[in-house]
Amino acid sequence: MKIVTAAEMREIDRITTERLGVLSLTLMENAGTAVAEFVISRYPSAERIGVICGKGNNGGDGFVAARKLHRAGKGVRIILLAEPSQLRGDAAEMFGRLPIPPVIVRSNDELKGEHAQAVFESELLLDAVLGTGFKPPVSGLYAEAIKLMNASSVPVIAVDIPSGADADVMGEQTGTAARADAVITFTAPRPAHIFGRLTDGSTVIAPIGSPDEAIVSSLQLNLITPRDIASLFGPRPVAANKGSFGHVLVVGGSGGKAGSVAMAGMAALRSGAGLSTVATPKSVLATVAGFHPEVMTEGLGETDAGTISRGAIEPVDALIKGKTVLAVGPGISRNPETSEFVRNLVTKCKTPLVLDADGLNAFEGRAEELTGKERTLVITPHPGEMARLVASTVGAVQRDRIKVARTFAREHELIVVLKGHRTLIAQPDGTIWVNTTGNPGMATGGTGDILTGMVAGLIAQNPAHIAPAVIAAVHLHGLAGDVACESMGEHSLVATDLLKALPAAFQRIRDSALGATVEIRG
Repeated sequence: MKIVTAAEMREIDRITTERLGVLSLTLMENAGTAVAEFVISRYPSAERIGVICGKGNNGGDGFVAARKLHRAGKGVRIILLAEPSQLRGDAAEMFGRLPIPPVIVRSNDELKGEHAQAVFESELLLDAVLGTGFKPPVSGLYAEAIKLMNASSVPVIAVDIPSGADADVMGEQTGTAARADAVITFTAPRPAHIFGRLTDGSTVIAPIGSPDEAIVSSLQLNLITPRDIASLFGPRPVAANKGSFGHVLVVGGSGGKAGSVAMAGMAALRSGAGLSTVATPKSVLATVAGFHPEVMTEGLGETDAGTISRGAIEPVDALIKGKTVLAVGPGISRNPETSEFVRNLVTKCKTPLVLDADGLNAFEGRAEELTGKERTLVITPHPGEMARLVASTVGAVQRDRIKVARTFAREHELIVVLKGHRTLIAQPDGTIWVNTTGNPGMATGGTGDILTGMVAGLIAQNPAHIAPAVIAAVHLHGLAGDVACESMGEHSLVATDLLKALPAAFQRIRDSALGATVEIRG
């Protein structure tokens, strides 16, 4: 699903109406209907609903929602923050269809009046004052109405975007903006819906009639949705065997860090790979082998510190033969000799390769050696590892995550999975996919190793569709974390809980792909 600017959204609406023949009134009717349906389904006990409307099209969406809620038997009260004569076009038409008279508010004094205050005392408020076409700052009557919504203790549902927010801002909003317990937007998200932290609740993206061919964006930013990846999780051929779904080789582990590589190896299997082999120092081989019987193991020569030695390069070269994908890094350590082994292996390997953790740190100060030219290379850094690769700081990376990931992917001709809140998958052509699954409970040791194994496992099953496989793995990983969090809670969640939650996560993707509406959290 494309992420579009506010200006691009206006153009999408125009093309939908003028070129494709969908009436703008139909778009507004569908938008207001989506809002009303959300309120009825999520807040069924709310009987008294206040709808605060501006004079633009956002207010028109609010008029439609108010009409639909009234017909559903709700006690609806409406404020119009303007003279009715100021309404134009579709908003004026929808105002004329209201089944109940609104409270007309033209000044701050009238906003403080008895009738207006009664609306703000409803059990739920709809914020339909300003939409995504607005550019801050907000002032005057609208600002006062926003302050009253923010002072209210009842849920506030934003129509399109919280009033006063800038739809094109990717970070914190400044100035006066409404709070929101949920946001219902339409057709395609704008940057603020994904990166602006407009709500701690749900953001729903509802289709209202614009066909896919009308949705064009220059941002090269896409939101991952179940519909984008569900085709990778379809039924398997009846005659399939373990060789049909690829063989993953995971190289890593060291004394005290055997669990990392073991989790990665098992994650490859849980995500659907046919076979998974873990190559690890001989001294930790028994630990890895005991983690799960389905994971095969190979012992490697080691240093005195219990890490993989440089002499292991030839045995690993032999092991790579016949494997579909190689994953390097989980638990491998930063031992200098081991780092030399990693660089040697990664530089010469032509098999699709996923590089993570200390495998990435082996290239600190030597990032120019890290290239995906004429091969598949996927790196999965957290912000600290990314900072080391680009000789910067974590703060600098976090302040401009999109630029950092996109630039590195382009310059090094590889796929970057920059982990964190809103994990980014940057492709060599500069296209970025944004993931919105996952939760703070996943901020615990080992979840990155699970992701490494899942990325490798999905690539193993889809060697002709590398980028979609990586995108699917990231989304599935976060969704497994969300499923696990529902039963374990954020504080008790550990990495292996994701492995147990994967079957339910797979099913949720299949189920969600059937719906037209997209919902994201936070």
